[in-house]
Amino acid sequence: MRDGTTHIVGAGLAGLAAGVRLSEQGRKVVVHELARHAGGRCRSYFEPALGLEIDNGNHLLLSGNARALAFLDTIGGRDRLGGPSRAEFAFVDLAEDTRWVLRPNSGPLPWWVLFSSRRVPGTRALDYAKLASLLSAGDGQTVADVIGSSGPLYEKLMRPVLLAALNVELTEASATLASAVIRETLAKGGKACRPLIAAEGLGPALVDPAVAFIGKRGGDVRFDHGLRAISFDGDRATWLTFAEDQLELGAGDDIILAVPGWVARTLIPGLVVPNEYRAILNAHFKIAPPPSLPKITGVVNATTEWLFAFSDRLSVTVSAADRFNETEREPVAREIWGEVSKIAGIDAPLPPWQIVKERRATFAATPAQNAMRPSAATRWTNLYLAGDFTATGLPATIEGSIRSGETAAKLAVRAPF
Repeated sequence: MRDGTTHIVGAGLAGLAAGVRLSEQGRKVVVHELARHAGGRCRSYFEPALGLEIDNGNHLLLSGNARALAFLDTIGGRDRLGGPSRAEFAFVDLAEDTRWVLRPNSGPLPWWVLFSSRRVPGTRALDYAKLASLLSAGDGQTVADVIGSSGPLYEKLMRPVLLAALNVELTEASATLASAVIRETLAKGGKACRPLIAAEGLGPALVDPAVAFIGKRGGDVRFDHGLRAISFDGDRATWLTFAEDQLELGAGDDIILAVPGWVARTLIPGLVVPNEYRAILNAHFKIAPPPSLPKITGVVNATTEWLFAFSDRLSVTVSAADRFNETEREPVAREIWGEVSKIAGIDAPLPPWQIVKERRATFAATPAQNAMRPSAATRWTNLYLAGDFTATGLPATIEGSIRSGETAAKLAVRAPF
């Protein structure tokens, strides 16, 4: 390994993943973060309106997310994830007032579709053959182009699951990105689909242990240290300019730029990145869930799409939520609480609540936007990119973010690990 320091700009999951892997290899690491906290769009914080520690967004991992779980194993956060012992997903259709549990079998041969008690109501075993066509989808196709956009399987399974993964309506969502999600999870069977939730928060599971890991191995995480500019000379980046200081890069120094795409393009000349985004809305209600309520419930025919039951609150996620960007918060909270109270069987007025809108939560996972994602390598020999907007082969997910950081780290040390 070459001598020198890798300067990682951005302490979101991509930057932390890069820092962890480089620290593990003995590389000197300095992480520069604009904010006063790590985690980026995947963090925990104290919400005064609730008097609770919450996550800025509800995130779900699956047992098939190999790089995310390896990252957790490395930093010691794996035991902070909880979930059912097998792949089970509870669903509610509010329009039809029906409930069911989707239960894939563990192995890759999907015999579970032969049993009506394990599959989506109103579907036949042959309906699931459509999913195989996604695995060979072309780059320019949308999910709806491949599997259609109607019928019980689409409305009650594929739309809620893939909308959550891609954060864009399936009529415009990239079929190749959907294929990647299915190939790494459902196509491998229930053993790769077990839901995993950070019950105590994303910070304690994914972020705080990563910062501590880097620090214990001699790395430095500098908060309130936002990058203003990068200077270049020939095929190398030579200077980093921060708000209050400058840093000259030595011959063995590298940079991993792990900031959002819209920030990266202001720092790197000519960089092409996705330029369309989709919002995510999260609603949090301070009320203890009934003991019988599943930890996660998919919801059909409602504003609520996924309901998470934590010990001290109920939290809702709504994807592709641009329609709420300009709406007042309280009417939205009341509408969603009406649905949640029905799902959970709670007869209570609106409890303390908070609505969190992330306007640029993810890039728009369309075929056109996917084609604009840059690779980790750049034309400068000591500058690499990381982030869920890069060409990871996955949509903007935790797994994709961590994978991007590790890819950049491998390039920085010029060695596999």
